Amino acid sequence: MSCLFCRIIAGEIPGTFLYQDNRLVVLQDINPQAPLHALVVPRKHIATLNDLSAEDDGLVGEMVRRAALVAREKGVAEEGYRAVLNCNREAGQTVFHIHLHVIGGRPMAWPPG
Repeated sequence: MSCLFCRIIAGEIPGTFLYQDNRLVVLQDINPQAPLHALVVPRKHIATLNDLSAEDDGLVGEMVRRAALVAREKGVAEEGYRAVLNCNREAGQTVFHIHLHVIGGRPMAWPPG
């Protein structure tokens, strides 16, 4: 298995888990860009958003709801946070297993990048 997130989920590589259930894990980002920078990652390996199918609709909804819960639990929901899904290299995707970044705890600029 060569996917970094699959290896972390399998316990082959250490990671800081903030939450986990049978479909999702939430990891602390190893290179945080804000006081809160968590990754909502499905246990199911899906390389990019382009690889999602209709059967994954519920999973993506769970990812978004979990992101909101993480923001609330970490105290940034009211002030604001960013939830980001990157797709492919030019968008900044570096691990090819979909993941939702939850970033907050500081003001965000627009446009990003």
